[in-house]
Amino acid sequence: QVQLQESGPGLVKPSQTLSLTCYVSASAGSIATDSYFWAWIRQPPGKGLEWMGNLRYSGRPVYSPSLGSRASISRDTSDNQFTLQLSSVTPEDSATYYCARGREVVFGTVLFESWGQGTQVIISS
Repeated sequence: QVQLQESGPGLVKPSQTLSLTCYVSASAGSIATDSYFWAWIRQPPGKGLEWMGNLRYSGRPVYSPSLGSRASISRDTSDNQFTLQLSSVTPEDSATYYCARGREVVFGTVLFESWGQGTQVIISS
């Protein structure tokens, strides 16, 4: 069963805003009540994974400092989904974007065990 699935455009023009949605199945958990980290992670071609940010049941997101103020993560508890908005995109934002679920296995360490299949996004004019 697919537990997390990304959805959004595959092509975005530079300077525009990328918007992606992660659909979370009931079996994966509740973003409103469960003690998980709901995260967005991306991987540019030929590069490693980059954690972008996540939120928990409080709804308050935290972000990678490298993104500055460009990233925004929010949730829709009614539909059990969360979204990523990345503004002012450049070609360097081209990557495969994943949503993922994580849990704190030890203090200060989060393990992301459940991932969506990923969606490729190209930033190009």
